[in-house]
Amino acid sequence: MSLGIGIVGLPNVGKSTLFNALLKKQQAFVANYPFATIEPNIGIVPVPDERLSTLSDIEKEEHKMFSKPPIVPATISFTDIAGLVKGASKGEGLGNKFLSHIREVDAICQVVRYFKSSDIAHVNGTPDPENDFTVVNMELIFADLQTLEKQQPPKKNATKEDIVRYSVIEKLRKSLNGGTLARDVQMSEEEKVLIQDLHLLTIKPMFVVANVDEENLKDKYPENTIAISAKTESELSELSADEQKDYLKELGQTESGLEKIIKKGYEILNLISFLTAGEKEVRAWPIKRGTTAVNAAGVIHTDFIKGFIKAEVVSFGDFVENNGWKASRENGKTRFEGKEYIVKDGDVIEFKVNV
Repeated sequence: MSLGIGIVGLPNVGKSTLFNALLKKQQAFVANYPFATIEPNIGIVPVPDERLSTLSDIEKEEHKMFSKPPIVPATISFTDIAGLVKGASKGEGLGNKFLSHIREVDAICQVVRYFKSSDIAHVNGTPDPENDFTVVNMELIFADLQTLEKQQPPKKNATKEDIVRYSVIEKLRKSLNGGTLARDVQMSEEEKVLIQDLHLLTIKPMFVVANVDEENLKDKYPENTIAISAKTESELSELSADEQKDYLKELGQTESGLEKIIKKGYEILNLISFLTAGEKEVRAWPIKRGTTAVNAAGVIHTDFIKGFIKAEVVSFGDFVENNGWKASRENGKTRFEGKEYIVKDGDVIEFKVNV
């Protein structure tokens, strides 16, 4: 499943510092899992999941292995998108190129500058987080309004679907002109499907990263905002795992800002993980929340959809309590589910297929 998040914001807000820290995390990931590919502006990073380490320990003991089976985490990609300037929707700065890059991602991570360094110039003079946030959103709104303005009213022989679609476009145009983002406009699932082909920027899910000075990490920030110090994250990425824990403890933090961002990105994309555990590997597989068992099997291999017979499922908690598949089966903690079963986060699954 290839889903990505675009990192956006005004110039000099710390996007590149944040992305480079993610890239270092990617490089460490690639060193361990050579199947991942690297592109200059994309960081493919592992999603932190402590359950995998637990499963690996259990598999080692259950199968009397000399070493633990390798861990393969779920991944998520981040794209570094060039800094936005006011007027981008009219071609200022990178203009359309910037906006086209945003269209290609599934969600947006907007970085807003809160740090006060006088060594780094602010594009609008004095840093003003609320104003900067508004500038970015307004440029996205202006771009979406341009898209909507190009839509033609239904012709005389228009279908009912065409008429409904245009009524949604009109509703969106009115709301956007009033400063409301498309994702905040009330629409039915059917209406959302009808305007999917417009690829609106403001309909994408978004979360905000406040790039703060290290001493302000514990301050309160707006809802749906993750406070990080990009400078600190860059320094952390240079340390070993144990050194990172010690440094975070000094800062009064339990996890790094990067981990918070990765987890938030996973959540905002509406993703969950089902798990597989065996002698060869333990692995987290990303799927959309609400995915059926047969489609989850298809994530492992497309042939599994056609050859699906059933899924043997046990919850992560029961799997751990019973120390693996054998005792989980003996104690009646596993169950067989059919094609329409809705997979839950943390389900440990073994698919029975005929391929």
